Amino acid sequence: MVAAALAVGACSSDLQLPPAALANEVDTVSLYALTGTPVGVPSAYHLEFRRIVRTDQSAAFDFVFDLTAAGAPVFVPTGPLGLGEGSGLRESPQPFDSITIAPVSGYVYDAATPADSGADLLVQSRVTVCNFGARVSYYAKLRVLAVDPGARRIDFEILVNANCGYRGLEPGLPTR
Repeated sequence: MVAAALAVGACSSDLQLPPAALANEVDTVSLYALTGTPVGVPSAYHLEFRRIVRTDQSAAFDFVFDLTAAGAPVFVPTGPLGLGEGSGLRESPQPFDSITIAPVSGYVYDAATPADSGADLLVQSRVTVCNFGARVSYYAKLRVLAVDPGARRIDFEILVNANCGYRGLEPGLPTR
């Protein structure tokens, strides 16, 4: 609870942020289901470093892709995986291209979020400490492009703001 309050405070306009150094870019990513696929394929995504992750090599990630027993595609935050609460996902009421800033609330931390083709989602990372001392989360928006149940794969585009303390989700160098 304290970490969440600090993270919200860190994302307010009162935070003295250093100039943004990393441009926001839309990346296309493929992940494979956590269950039922070879352990050597990436199933997870880490927002801070904007990279796919193999869960057999690292527990440093913010969500995984999986298929339920009924075959429904889902993204799962860290809490249900036994990695502690912190990362969260939420469905977006706006389409991908219309999302310009990440909200600081409304994320689901303890359950999977549906990841059907065409779904637009928002992601919040675990709280981390910036090099200037603030405790914040990283934010992203994503759009599911395709789900291939046979290959147990999901393809999506994602824009992550990898500038510590910033929530802007538009391409280019963020100002907020």
